[in-house]
Parts: sequence; structure tokens; C-alpha cells
Amino acid sequence: MTYKISLMTKYILTCTTILTLLVLMSHLVYSQPSSKTEPLRVGIAGLSHSHVHWILGRTDRGDVKIVGIAEQNKELAQRYADQYGYPMDMVFSSLDAMLDEVKPDAVLAFNSIYGHLEVVQACAPKGVHVMVEKPLAVSFDHALKMKELAEKHQIHLLTNYETTWYPTNHKAFEMVGDNAIGKLHKIVVRDGHKGPREIGVNEEFLEWLTDPKLNGGGAIIDFGCYGANLATWLTKGERPESVYASTKQLKPEVYPKVDDEATIVVNYAYTQAIIQASWNWPFSRKDMDLYGNSGYILVDNKSDMRYKTGAKKPQQSLKLDDRQYPFDDPFGYLAAVVKGEIILDKNDLSSLENNMLVVEILDAAVKSAQSGKVVKLK
Repeated sequence: MTYKISLMTKYILTCTTILTLLVLMSHLVYSQPSSKTEPLRVGIAGLSHSHVHWILGRTDRGDVKIVGIAEQNKELAQRYADQYGYPMDMVFSSLDAMLDEVKPDAVLAFNSIYGHLEVVQACAPKGVHVMVEKPLAVSFDHALKMKELAEKHQIHLLTNYETTWYPTNHKAFEMVGDNAIGKLHKIVVRDGHKGPREIGVNEEFLEWLTDPKLNGGGAIIDFGCYGANLATWLTKGERPESVYASTKQLKPEVYPKVDDEATIVVNYAYTQAIIQASWNWPFSRKDMDLYGNSGYILVDNKSDMRYKTGAKKPQQSLKLDDRQYPFDDPFGYLAAVVKGEIILDKNDLSSLENNMLVVEILDAAVKSAQSGKVVKLK
């Protein structure tokens, strides 16, 4: 009997050692892109969205390579060429011309939200994958057309949010899944800043960001999408029962065409999400509170969070490092997805399934704000 136990112990230790080595190897594989792997060849559709600085100013990690830019505004293209050093001969006047000439593997959309559909219409039939800046589409009608094209031509269609890469959000998601605070019943997400004009965004961005057709709304779309994305993720794609929204124009002289303040209430069967979106806060913020029946989690920013997992337990704090590659930024993640190194789950923050529901929530929120009534989702 003693001999058998000894063998079993050795077997368990051996298996544990192998498993540990495999885990360590998996982390090493994703610690940085392999020098032997060809970079994903990406094109950029539009330069007007100021988030384009994210890719233009990104340190060369060897995982993606910009091979073309589609931008009609040559002055804007030249301004960024002077800033980042790319040659103007890689700038094309149209997306179709860029696609035909350089044939990228994927396209990053940094144009207006209204223009996202046009990007997918151009890319999907050519088998070119697309990542758009949040949100997916300007309306649910546009989103449905984009989804149909992506599925028909079998391309990846991802949506990028800054908060997708926050380690604190992923730790909070993990804790909710582990039942650390009991059953989740309230989600409060706050996103905003002083206002796009007040923080000095470029005029090309401001022109469409404050246009109800090109952006779909003001703060309700610009910042409301973050909360809808996170709530959809945290509820694992649960379909809301109803949406109610209230908007304000606190600065009509600055933003005469769109709202600058919005509150969205999303009701699920058990959970309620309250999304606060603002162009009026005295400072920038992207934070979230989660409440369960036995505790809470407070995500203060990308790195800092607090939590309390029981009435008699003290509140604790965490400070987290960035997530490991390729889960630390959108472009490495896109490269890994396109190359099949990551299988995109339908509940992932970037997934098409998640973001279809995000746009449906936003669509309902805009209609609710206009009518003053609760919108029920069928």
C-alpha cells in the first residue's frame, strides 16, 4: 500500500510539474510576438478619429505593419506624416484604391461611426478583416448590415474600446465569475471628461463627433457605449428586458446638435446597469462599481481597484500591472485573432455578438431619450 501511494504521489507531482511548465510556456509564447512570424499587414481607414494616435504612435512590436492609409484630407494626412514619419506615398484618396494597391490583411477604421458600414462594405467582399473604434455602428440597422457582410464573407469584425485592455476590468470579471461578491445585481459604469472641445480634440474629429447623423448622438453614444459593452460582458450576453435613458444639453452653445449628458438604465431579469456618460465632468474618468448580494467591487481606473467580499471583511485594494501580450492592446490582439492564435469567444468584449447587443442598447437608449419612455427589447 505504501509503495502504491508513493507511485501515485510521483505521478501527481510529475503531472503537476508538466502542467506548470505548459502554463509557463504559454505565457512565454505570448510575452512578445515571435520574430519568425510575419507581421499582420494592416491598412487604416480614415485619420479623423483621434484614437488613431494609438496605432500611429505605437512602438514597433513586430506584430503589425501599416501598409496603407485611406484619407481624403491631405492636410490632415500630412500633419500626421510630419508627426509620425510615415511617407505620404502610402496615403490613398479612397479606401478601394488602398485595398486594391496594397492588399492588407486587415483594416483599422478611424473614421466616423457612420462610416463604419462603408468600411465593411469595401473590405468584407475582399476577405479583409476589420476592427472599428467603438461603438460598432451608428445604428442597429447599420450593425445588422455589417454583421450580414461579415458572416457572408467570413471575416472577423471586431470593436475596440480602451477599457477592454484594463487589467482591473478583467480581474473584476473574474471575481464576479468566482462568486466573490455573490450574485451580481447592480452595475454602475461612469465614462466621460470635460467635453471634446474642452479637452482640445482635433477639428476633424469634432466635426463628426458632434453630428447626430455621423455619430448617432453626443455623450450618449461616445461614452454610453463603454457601459453597454461592459454590462453585456458581465451579464454574459444576457438580453436586457428594457432600456430607459435621459439626456441633457448643459452646454447648448457648445454642442447645439447633440446631448452632452446622458444616463442610461438597462434592466435585466435580475441585474440593473446604470450607465453615466458625460461631456461635463471636471476631469476624465473611466470607472465602474459592481454590487452583489454579499460584497462589492470598485474599479477606479486601469490599474487600481478595491473590493469587499463580506460584511465582516475589510475593504481591500489591488494595484495591477498591464495584461500580458497579446491581451494588452487591440492591435496585437487583432493579429492573434486573424492568425488563429486566439479563438474569439462570442462574449469577448471585442466580439461581434457582444457589440451587436451594445448597438441595440444604444439604439433603444436614443429612442427612449427622445420619447421620454421606457423602451422594451423584444
